[in-house]
Amino acid sequence: MKKEYDDFEFRKFTKKSEFDKALHTLEGLINGIGIDSKLNKKEINEIEHWIKNSDRLFEKTIYQELLETLKLALTDGILTEEEKKDIVWICKRFKTENKFYDIITSDLQRLQGILHGILADGKLNVNEIQGLKSWLFENEHLKGTYPYDELCSLILMVLKDGKIDSNEDKILKVFFSEFIDLNKTKNIDLKEIEKFKKEITIKGICSLDPDIQIKGKKFCFTGASVKAKRSDIKNIIEVKGGVFIDNIRKDLDFLIIGSGGKVTSKIFRKM
Repeated sequence: MKKEYDDFEFRKFTKKSEFDKALHTLEGLINGIGIDSKLNKKEINEIEHWIKNSDRLFEKTIYQELLETLKLALTDGILTEEEKKDIVWICKRFKTENKFYDIITSDLQRLQGILHGILADGKLNVNEIQGLKSWLFENEHLKGTYPYDELCSLILMVLKDGKIDSNEDKILKVFFSEFIDLNKTKNIDLKEIEKFKKEITIKGICSLDPDIQIKGKKFCFTGASVKAKRSDIKNIIEVKGGVFIDNIRKDLDFLIIGSGGKVTSKIFRKM
């Protein structure tokens, strides 16, 4: 009898925690899609599809209120700051009284939603990446957590010349897709993402990768690493015939992003 009670309590706890995570992600999804305020049909469909795929987590009254609020907000094709605040307010109002997640985890779940929202229509623009940059800079308490530091480095590199070229578009889409629940997408082109993954590889720097040709290639390191000093990384690259560059620039062959030891570092390869 006790085991059945424990199993019931576990399922109850799990559903509530998933419910809170879903609300955090929805907040991010709304903010990500609404960064440029304008909405297209794909973005509206993506929100509706995401909610329908999360309906098992919502009670009927909550589900209906969310759908009605979103319907009113999305009908004119414009998502104003006030409308975004209204939707976020509903999400916060429905959250459970129990605090399953700390502020770091909650905001990382919101970041997951933002990345999903930006990718919702399959197109990236400078305004969206600028909006992501603003959100990241407003949430500096996430420093040292993955993928915050990597994202900051990546978007600063992309925004340096004020435009997104085709290679940067591929890198952003591949990186964003790593943190999105792709089971809840309707419009993100999964075949395109898989194609880009074959062209743009993200590898751990601590892993041996025989495909990386160091000799004559330009490398830059950004972020922090507890595994090696910056001077050690520079020395390894130069000993193997590579060129170590101090600043991020467009002609780099490899951008090494350190994550302070929280996770393995990453290498972005320019093809």
